[in-house]
Amino acid sequence: MKITIIYDNTAYRKSLQADWGFSALVETNGRKILFDTGANGDILLSNMQKLGINPKEIHEIFISHPHFDHVGGLSAFLNVNNEVKVWIPPSFPGVKNVREVIEVENPRELYEGIYSTGELEGIEQSLCIETKKGIVVIVGCSHPRMTHILQVASQFGKVYGIIGGLHGTRPESLEDLDLICPTHCTQYKSGIKSLSPERYVEGGAGRVIKEDE
Repeated sequence: MKITIIYDNTAYRKSLQADWGFSALVETNGRKILFDTGANGDILLSNMQKLGINPKEIHEIFISHPHFDHVGGLSAFLNVNNEVKVWIPPSFPGVKNVREVIEVENPRELYEGIYSTGELEGIEQSLCIETKKGIVVIVGCSHPRMTHILQVASQFGKVYGIIGGLHGTRPESLEDLDLICPTHCTQYKSGIKSLSPERYVEGGAGRVIKEDE
């Protein structure tokens, strides 16, 4: 597993542009899945270019929820590559002119070792990746209750870590995780870091997290 944060409120690599929103490239089991697309297509594609990520080599997009800061870059990406499969929650109004669109309502396996929580609480799905250390959950904003997200994710195995926007998640709800990388909309980032400094990983555009780290 390799996760590259492409779009975030902060820039881990100073050559990249920071902006309100989130997107990450998930590489696992021979697949490249773009998780969300940030708010601005120009920034998304520029950061991808600087990171050496070729949009035409990405064949799948996973949309967590329909808020603009997670789907605003989608049309610009599709102008470059529309030969993609797009996994969407039922609340997303739809995607046109793409190879395939699959609506994910309930928890399910997408591929071996790759799962979705399904749309939780009518707003958001999360991506779950199986690693040697356990399940790593990639979240957009964590609008559903964190206990709900982790409970559903645990259907696929012991949850090892979480990466993405944690919104109003309280630090104590993450105490059982061994990897925590809060990004984007996380309100209690400093509290999470102070509670679990040894498990905390700094996010930001350009940050790369690998399974062996």
